[in-house]
Amino acid sequence: MKKFLLKIMPEHSWIMLSIIVIFNFVTYFGTRLFTTGLKHYNIALPLDEKIPFVPVFISIYILAYAQWIIGFIVIGRAKKDISVRIFTAELIAKAIALICFIVFPTTIEGLRPDEASLYGHGIWSEITAAVYKLDAPDNLFPSIHCLESFVCLAGAVRIKNIPQWYKVTMLIMTLLVFASTVLVRQHVLLDIAGGVAAVCIGLFIADRLPVKNLNIRKD
Repeated sequence: MKKFLLKIMPEHSWIMLSIIVIFNFVTYFGTRLFTTGLKHYNIALPLDEKIPFVPVFISIYILAYAQWIIGFIVIGRAKKDISVRIFTAELIAKAIALICFIVFPTTIEGLRPDEASLYGHGIWSEITAAVYKLDAPDNLFPSIHCLESFVCLAGAVRIKNIPQWYKVTMLIMTLLVFASTVLVRQHVLLDIAGGVAAVCIGLFIADRLPVKNLNIRKD
């Protein structure tokens, strides 16, 4: 099994990805231990209310997970200094999200449809209702969905020798994921901006860290 996994990515990438997955659960679910019962803020703009509800985009919202798997594998297979920097930027961005979730909890209640009203209106509406049931309308700013997709796009841009079709595909998919978050009422526009900003800050800091001196095993 280990040989098979190492064919996919080197060991240091698996180590960092394991940390990322654990930190993701802490950020998204662990923060609710502190924020449940606190006042949550709705940061929807007037423009958000004019954006139509398009339930078919829940397909893109779900397909984002496939984008992340592919994108993170591609990043993990890149040269060590590049992959470690991008993964470090991802962790920094996630740390920013964790702080935001605790200090400034947000909600989208009042903007997205009631779950019960979606049943009987087609398969996409019912899938959207199922997602609503699994995903509480909080921990929204910055958008983790947009954050992860933008990390994948950053990897496509930064890694050399990546085919142009892959870069274009990642760009299109990332834009579709951004759109899906507001078209299915999972996020508002400022959540998208927050996700992009968190990654940009993460990349800015990671680019200035002595990555070569990090305590990560060599390939």
